Formats: sequence, C-alpha cells, structure tokens
Amino acid sequence: MSTSPVRRLWAAVEPLHAVVYFAPETAAAAKEVGLRGYWMGYFAGRLAPLGPVGPAAATSMLFGFAPAMVARALPDAWSFAAPADVLGSRLSAVEAALSRVLGPSGHDELASLLERAASACHFDGRPLAAAWSAVPRPAGVLGRLWLAATVLREHRGDGHVLAAVHAGLTGLETTVTHIGEGVIARGDVQPHRGWSDADWTSSVSALRTRGLLDASGRSTPAGTALRRRIEEDTDRLAAAPVEALGPAGLSRLLALAVPLSRAVIDAGVIPVPNPMGVPRP
Repeated sequence: MSTSPVRRLWAAVEPLHAVVYFAPETAAAAKEVGLRGYWMGYFAGRLAPLGPVGPAAATSMLFGFAPAMVARALPDAWSFAAPADVLGSRLSAVEAALSRVLGPSGHDELASLLERAASACHFDGRPLAAAWSAVPRPAGVLGRLWLAATVLREHRGDGHVLAAVHAGLTGLETTVTHIGEGVIARGDVQPHRGWSDADWTSSVSALRTRGLLDASGRSTPAGTALRRRIEEDTDRLAAAPVEALGPAGLSRLLALAVPLSRAVIDAGVIPVPNPMGVPRP
C-alpha cells in the first residue's frame, strides 16, 4: 500500500492541507471572527461550506469524533459567527500561514495541477468534499493551492468513511484498528477526538469479540486483513484524481508538492506523529 500512486498523492498533499489545523494564524483568525476556543474554530471552520450544520450531521460526516465533543461546539458556533465569515477568515489565515512558511510566489504550477486533480473528484455520498468543491476559487495562488488540496483531502476522507462503514466499523472502532496496526498511538489520538476511557474500552472489547484485536490491543491477522481491505477500498475510491493526472502529471505534482510538505513539517507547523497519521513525505 505504501507504493500506491493514490497513497503517494495523499502523503504528498496532506501536510499542505493540514496547515489549517496547526498554524497560529488559523487560531487567531477564528478568535477574531468571534469563535471561542480551538475546537469551536476547528468544527466551524471545517464545516463552514455546508452552512450552519448541527451536531448530528456534523458527527456523521466527521465520523472519528465523539458526538459529545462535536455538540460542545455546534450549533453554538453559528451564534458567534456566520459560516460565510468563518470560511473567509479561514482562507485568509491559511494563505498567510503558507506564505510565511513557503513564500508567497512560485507555486502556480502546483496549484494548477492540484486543481486539475480535484476537478476529477466524484462527490456521490461525499458531503464534505462536495461542499468544499463549491467554494469559489480564491484569487491568490496559495489560496487556490490550499483549496484544491482540501477538496482532495476531504474526497479521500469521505471515501474512507464509506469504506469503514462498509466494513462494519464505527468511527471509534476505525481509529482503534488504526492504532492496532501501530501506525499511530492512542495518546496521539484520543485527546483530540473526545472519546472517554469507557468508550475506548467498549470499542476495544467489541473488536476483540470480532477477533480483530488480541489481548494486548494489537491487530490479529484478521484485523490486519480487514484494515488492509479498508485502506485498499479507500485508495480505490480516491483513484479518480490520479487517473486524471496520468503518470507524468502525478510525477510532476509529487516533485513540486513533496518539498513543500517537508518544509511545512520541518518548520514545526505540523507535528510528526500527528492525529492524521501522515508521515514526513
């Protein structure tokens, strides 16, 4: 799976999108527009293109977050700031953050390649990706780059939810199987997803009953096989952008994106390990 062209695209582009979660410019913009606290800014910012969505719909789309955590931020966020204002402030903040780390110019070719890839996405059953695809194209090249990376990211993420649900897993169970494979650690995820220890224990118990985890919490052979199927299905559902680029287009996109993603990580904007499980490309 590590050599899959689809997975290589994800690893190369994810850090460029994920700046929005860690850059101080984003947190400052959320506070300035009226939102209260990091997580209210996170949920409102990520969901802003959908309008004033409530906690039930938000939880179903975000999947890996505890419902109670989402409900602490939504719908209250919309009483402090309108979705359009949140979206505008978020785009401006990301452009500022990327400009600070990468410089403001020289990224036109990458932005165009990312837009080409994003234009090939299919949005059936993919509400987050569909919503971000409808956001008007920013005037600045870094805004264009980030928005296209975000459409690709949410397109893959929506597909991952579909694959996990098809495999019979809940959002928390999906996370626990990821940890069972040793890709990320519980401590890197649980504090950022809002699940209680009781929730966690219950999910581990359910996965052990299904024969997917052993007594130590590691994946069994059956658990590894299920996780591989989920990742393969996720890649298959995210293949359209890679097919649209073709081998030459993908190679050029990777050549341009990988150094920028490394720069973002090396600058300390995005930690490794991180809750997304994305490595330094």
